Amino acid sequence: MRAVIQRVTHASVIIQARVKSEIGRGLLVLLGVEEADTTDDIDWLSGKIARLRVFNDKDGVMNYSLEEVGGDVLVISQFTLFASTKKGNRPSYIRAARPEIAVPLYEQFVARLTQDIGRPVLTGEFGADMQVTLTNDGPVTILIDSKARE
Repeated sequence: MRAVIQRVTHASVIIQARVKSEIGRGLLVLLGVEEADTTDDIDWLSGKIARLRVFNDKDGVMNYSLEEVGGDVLVISQFTLFASTKKGNRPSYIRAARPEIAVPLYEQFVARLTQDIGRPVLTGEFGADMQVTLTNDGPVTILIDSKARE
């Protein structure tokens, strides 16, 4: 599993000209699922995001987690995080999980993150054409890959 995490002051996802989800201060998580992902990847990545200390304390140091600032989370599925550009100019998505595998893992991740942060996690719609807007705060953008834990 791969996640691009952005600290935001605002983020939203629009599907067919309608706002599906919108958050204020918190984290926008773009989530890519690959064929080899398991519940172990879900548990590890969810816990890492829930405890990630990327919000500033009174001294401007990134010391606070989502819980400590009362932040929200918006998770958007993004298979393109597994794009390979090694050959040619057209990305290959061979490592991205097919929908029959990716959808259940994505849903399990959202459920686990909801449990880990103790409140609902907002989402986009898996496989939909989505327009995502955000105001990156900092900017703070972090890439986490569950297969690169060491």
